[in-house]
Amino acid sequence: MNPRKVYLDHSATTAVDESVLAAMLPFFRSSFGNPNSLHAWGREVRKAVDEAREKVAALIGAQPQEVLFTGGGSEADNLAVKGTAWARRDRGRHLITSAVEHHAVLDTMKWLGKNGFEVTVLPVDREGFVSPEALDAAIRPDTTLVSILFANNEIGTVQPVAKLGEVCRKHGVLFHTDAVQAAGHLPMDLSTLPVDLMTLAAHKMYGPKGIGALYVRKGIRLTPLIHGGGQEYGLRSGTENTPYIAGFGEAAALAAKRLGNGDVDRERALRDRLIDGVLSRIEDSFLTGSRTERLPYHASFCIPRVEGEAMLLRLDFAGIGASSGSACTSGSLEPSHVLLALGLPHEIAHGSVRLTLGKDTAEEDIDYVLETFPPIVQTLRGLSPFKKA
Repeated sequence: MNPRKVYLDHSATTAVDESVLAAMLPFFRSSFGNPNSLHAWGREVRKAVDEAREKVAALIGAQPQEVLFTGGGSEADNLAVKGTAWARRDRGRHLITSAVEHHAVLDTMKWLGKNGFEVTVLPVDREGFVSPEALDAAIRPDTTLVSILFANNEIGTVQPVAKLGEVCRKHGVLFHTDAVQAAGHLPMDLSTLPVDLMTLAAHKMYGPKGIGALYVRKGIRLTPLIHGGGQEYGLRSGTENTPYIAGFGEAAALAAKRLGNGDVDRERALRDRLIDGVLSRIEDSFLTGSRTERLPYHASFCIPRVEGEAMLLRLDFAGIGASSGSACTSGSLEPSHVLLALGLPHEIAHGSVRLTLGKDTAEEDIDYVLETFPPIVQTLRGLSPFKKA
């Protein structure tokens, strides 16, 4: 058995930080009240929910009353897109998104497209960028919402969010961005950034799974998806998931500290060493996404003449956790829609691998990957029927 274990799939999820777990535990037993109850048990828990909301708001430069908790990032995306579309349908039924969105947005847009709305899907360039000029040209008088992600989960490209938001503001169109991959890893200030709605998820920043948040700029009206007791300002009914909300608050506070203490710079330096090492040691490999405008912890590659699934299995056997845009891992015969949107041919897109670092990734982990990964590729290429031209 290999003694070393290297987890490089932090874009998929992160381990709950010990202090986050400690913040959650009391609310499973000793502080178990319903935050909507008027008695002391309820007031104690309501205070914890309010404090968590303040911490999440502080991370993104929002007001606490502009943050509502959801059951995760996908629910927040659905509420943002469907809730805005339905609330503004009398003004227009045209929506805009991009070809590289997470399925929580893309599939929601497709559903709306079958239910009385018209959806424009903007293309991206070779690095995955949406052009602000193309967005400007696509907006029509009946456009009510634009949804373009902050940073892509598969290729790491960070969109020109400020410029895209400015285009939307010019036309009086609401702008939503899925920032699940970026929040807690990139500094952002929604008091100045032209964003109207933004999605976050705790489990991408060392918090628990099953809790997310939607930032809704003050004054924006949404149609709720879940009806009931009117919790979360009437936009997301259901008794609040207090332990997970408390955990989200602690995770947001820790993320804010990391953004200020240089930890992100350390992560970025390790990422660059990993990228340089892979590109120099594996023939014909290339980076997907932008080299400069990318998430600080994210490295993603295409390795011609090798299947992504085969690489993942070999890496896993060597103790390295990674992921792939290859749809072999999702049960589909099609490669990643993101990689195809970049203009990559199917046979190249099937050979993708994503290595995403975390706060505990060490220099030795990168050394081990760079020692282990190139021989794996060499072995697989020797077995592959697809030879170099």
